[in-house]
Amino acid sequence: MISLVKELWGTLLFLFSIQFWRMGLLWTFSIVFSHYQLIKDFFCSQRPKSYYRCSPCVVPVRPVAVVTGATSGLGFYTAYELSKEGYVVVLVGRSQQLLLEAERKIKDWNRNAHLKAFQVDLSSVESIILFRKSLQQWLSDSDLHSSIQLLINCAGILATSPRTTADGYDQMIGTNYIGAFVLTNLLLPLLESSNVSSRIVNVTSFTHRNVTDMQVDDRTVSGKRFLSYMQYPYANIYEYSKLFLLLFTFELQRQLRLREKSHQIFVAFHIVDISAADPGVVQTNILREVPSLLSLLAHFVLKYLGLLQSPEYGVSSIIDAALAPPGTSGAYFFGGIGRTIEPSILSRDAGLALKLWETTRNLLSTTPFGAEED
Repeated sequence: MISLVKELWGTLLFLFSIQFWRMGLLWTFSIVFSHYQLIKDFFCSQRPKSYYRCSPCVVPVRPVAVVTGATSGLGFYTAYELSKEGYVVVLVGRSQQLLLEAERKIKDWNRNAHLKAFQVDLSSVESIILFRKSLQQWLSDSDLHSSIQLLINCAGILATSPRTTADGYDQMIGTNYIGAFVLTNLLLPLLESSNVSSRIVNVTSFTHRNVTDMQVDDRTVSGKRFLSYMQYPYANIYEYSKLFLLLFTFELQRQLRLREKSHQIFVAFHIVDISAADPGVVQTNILREVPSLLSLLAHFVLKYLGLLQSPEYGVSSIIDAALAPPGTSGAYFFGGIGRTIEPSILSRDAGLALKLWETTRNLLSTTPFGAEED
């Protein structure tokens, strides 16, 4: 009885918080606006820009795809779909038990799947560095080429209470953005050494549209600024982390163009927690920290509005980005069937993207990542 009262009280407090209504109202507006971008071209007698899928060449050597957050939701279904395309899929996740379950499930569904699992905490710089070394060793010991062809940064969390990483960052920003930043930079040599075109896909979210202004400094990028707030602004932080990921994508794209390598690395990104064929929210465990009653209510309303999609369908835009033809660097895949739309104006701010890049590298200079870069 006491536990029930506590749960109801916690639900009421959550229900009447500003952050909950920010999610309920502004996030809904953002996803509707993304839908609007898709249909406006129809009324203007134009077709949204879309790209066809290109299946990878699996001879003489199978391509390698690294997928983070591969134990559940979008990450799991991304890994499964890529295994069907002939990739050797490297599953990255925090839980060894969940990795084993995911590996077993994918092999049950696809007997020809080639998988390798690594336990990695993407909120820990040290854990990511150890993974890079283990991955290199595994590639060296295998009959595969010592490179990777695809990196999909799919891991993400929505934390409703303040927590810090081992490096002292806000856990949500540490996992959703800083972890992807570190992993991508550390695996970039493996992508560049590929003998065929390689690709990076950053999974972002329509919620980035709610950030209309942003101060880029050490305290904001690390999330320490938010940890001192009386009420943890989890909705704002989630939006920030997804905008950070977009800005990072555009800056990485710019820097890769400047390198003028003999081969190309294409950087693409799309919406996390979005539906597959049409834009929307994907039913995953992202709301696991939201009171169960409110989570069920949110899913009911979104399903009634036709916005909630299952992970099987929601993975479509990720696969569109992963299998897009060469020359699609910088595209924002959304809505399935290869369609793309424009992200927010702020995400296209080149000056802000460069400042975020420099601030993040400066922030990481005191971590083991800084030593790896020297």
